[in-house]
Amino acid sequence: MEVRLGARTVFQSGRPVDLAPKEFDLLAAFAANSGIVLTRDHLLDRVWGGEFDGDTRTIDVHVSRLRDRLHAVGATVEIETLRSVGYRLSGGEAARRQGG
Repeated sequence: MEVRLGARTVFQSGRPVDLAPKEFDLLAAFAANSGIVLTRDHLLDRVWGGEFDGDTRTIDVHVSRLRDRLHAVGATVEIETLRSVGYRLSGGEAARRQGG
């Protein structure tokens, strides 16, 4: 999987992956921290900004949608849930980040 940060695009096996803006932002955060556990609070701050006043469970909904989209295109990366801790990107194929 290739994540192009500047262009805000994602490719799986050379094909573009259609993601909603928050899904892309989540994937970019996970790709930047591949293998590292990210808490809901960290993701809220990074993706929604420090002014977010909603429930941290919104992360769960967006991660679920992102997982569905990645699964639909055959991505070998996975977003793991670490119960009561957060999420982490893992899998046989590392997400590559590019600036453009």
